[in-house]
Amino acid sequence: MQRITCPYCGPRDQSEFRFGGESSGPRPLRPEQLSDAEWADYLFYRDNVKGRHRELWVHDFGCRQWFEISRDTLSHEVHEIRTLGDGQPPSGSAEAGGSDE
Repeated sequence: MQRITCPYCGPRDQSEFRFGGESSGPRPLRPEQLSDAEWADYLFYRDNVKGRHRELWVHDFGCRQWFEISRDTLSHEVHEIRTLGDGQPPSGSAEAGGSDE
């Protein structure tokens, strides 16, 4: 089973987490000004790349916090884990990372 390091709680089994999709960057500042096509593009259309990219995850069975993982979709290697607020792990948290076990 893969282990994921929550930036708030430390390493946990993957079963405690839920995948939230590809990280598409910041939410539009004025979504009400987007056309339906632009809003749909932001919400639904993803690149689905092979290799390293950023994903959103939530610690469903723990702290319930959302965070971002930079992960290789072919090897499942986790390169970086960041909080969504300032982009850095909270002070005093376990070191970011993950491994297959």
